[in-house]
Amino acid sequence: MTTSLLQARALEMRYPGGTAPALADVDLDVAPGESVAIMGASGSGKTTLLHCLAGILRPTAGTVTLAAASGLVDVTALDDDGRARLRREQLGFVFQQGLLLHELTALENVAVARMLSGVPRAQAEGEAAQWLAHLGLAGLEQRRLGELSGGQAQRVAIARAQVTGARLLFADEPTGALDSTTSTEVLDVLLSAVQAGRTLVVVTHDVDVARRCARTVTLRDGRVVSDTAVATQEATR
Repeated sequence: MTTSLLQARALEMRYPGGTAPALADVDLDVAPGESVAIMGASGSGKTTLLHCLAGILRPTAGTVTLAAASGLVDVTALDDDGRARLRREQLGFVFQQGLLLHELTALENVAVARMLSGVPRAQAEGEAAQWLAHLGLAGLEQRRLGELSGGQAQRVAIARAQVTGARLLFADEPTGALDSTTSTEVLDVLLSAVQAGRTLVVVTHDVDVARRCARTVTLRDGRVVSDTAVATQEATR
């Protein structure tokens, strides 16, 4: 039996003033090297689930456990500083709009992820340049976001997510603002990270994105209603 890299048990999330839970009794296991798509209608709880798994939100009840390099970590038991440190050092994030800093260059946007962990600027920028080149952005290091296409900006975000060495990547609608051709290119880059040994959890409304992941977990009204493996040829094409 494969040991889970990430495990959620009996997750519940209630927002103040809400009449129904955003998450209700959610269990989920993610194995090392998996690509898992989380789907569901608007308001189904998929982004809330991702945020709880990633330690951005603390659930009302339940546990999230991460098999970190130092051993098992109860993410839900960490305080705000502990969860921020975990996200900074062991997790990578790619969001729909990238959440990059517009005043920084592509190189600086990637390097800052290392500098926040105390890595000297010269070393951080060297590592950032290597990742940008690896993702096809050599020569664009000094461009700011307004000088990049949507697909190029998402590649910068993916480089930033991986430069720390994070084994687990979270992506929230990473192709949602892109055209179909660029979406395919960005997903190719994300899945290449999985082929290189990382693990991907992606929230998406796009069935084509979900079809290329190894599993699809579907939520409805905050509950998991299906958890389905995808044919190997679809997940790896």
